[in-house]
Amino acid sequence: MRGLATIFGGPGFVGRYATRELASRGWRIRAASRRPDLAGHLQPMGAVGQIHGVQANLRYPESVARAVQGADAVVNAVGVLAPSGRQSFEALHVDGPRTVARAAREAGVGRFVHVSAIGADAKSSANYARTKAKGEQAVLEEFPGAIILRPSIVFGPEDEFFNRFAGLAQSSPVLPLIGGGRTRFQPVYVGDLALAIANVVEGAGEPGQIYELGGPESLSFKQLLDRTKEWSGRRSGYISLPFWMAKLQALLTWPLPNSIRPLTVDQVRMLKKDNVVSGEAKNEGRTLEALGVTAPHTVASIVPGYLERFKPRGQFAHYRG
Repeated sequence: MRGLATIFGGPGFVGRYATRELASRGWRIRAASRRPDLAGHLQPMGAVGQIHGVQANLRYPESVARAVQGADAVVNAVGVLAPSGRQSFEALHVDGPRTVARAAREAGVGRFVHVSAIGADAKSSANYARTKAKGEQAVLEEFPGAIILRPSIVFGPEDEFFNRFAGLAQSSPVLPLIGGGRTRFQPVYVGDLALAIANVVEGAGEPGQIYELGGPESLSFKQLLDRTKEWSGRRSGYISLPFWMAKLQALLTWPLPNSIRPLTVDQVRMLKKDNVVSGEAKNEGRTLEALGVTAPHTVASIVPGYLERFKPRGQFAHYRG
């Protein structure tokens, strides 16, 4: 075994892939979460006893300190796209990362990886982006040698982008084309993000740096929706919504659960700005390639397989003819 890594948010979307990648390299894993009883799906990713779920809540520093004790590396992959109850942006994107970074420093952890997001900006009108930026600052204040990863939208079988819009196309005759659908994204496969995380844990990257991670393609919001419809076998049309109208719709659907809302007000605000790797990051070599991910996956190579379940005749219709 190479060492012990604590992954906060281990059972989550990004965390499970980081767990699998590090376990395949021989690391022992502590998958830290509020509900370690829900981390059972991680254990088959490693040998017997290699992966262990532990209880830790970012709002309670004592539990965080216990989770990092004796760890050689710590990964913080906790984040939310929309707040819910006490799981607020401020608690999970700012205070939580500060708590984890402080605990890691005090425990003498060698490597600290913090997963943030492209678009993190202290001056943004979106609370999500502002708190992501504040969280990065908090991490570097507590653990100056931390390495911060900013992915564009992350895709994979459990994602909340392609699955959400495929589900919407399944139940609605139209999809919302916000701001003309011109906003550009650079989707990154969750497995490639996990590869970058594992490489950083094992020494890749410059301490104290922020890396921007995007896939091989820059695609507009409309192009992503077009492909979502194609791969899910749906023919939904579009309803063009200017930003102000999309914001009003988000406000009107505010009482609904986040899982069934098309977009939140914060996400509408985020759509006003492209979500791609900056020219500055490219010029300075702060990209996926610099972290050893030289052949990132395209959207077309991964997404069709998991959107097949949304097709009108079911997931295996093409086998039946």
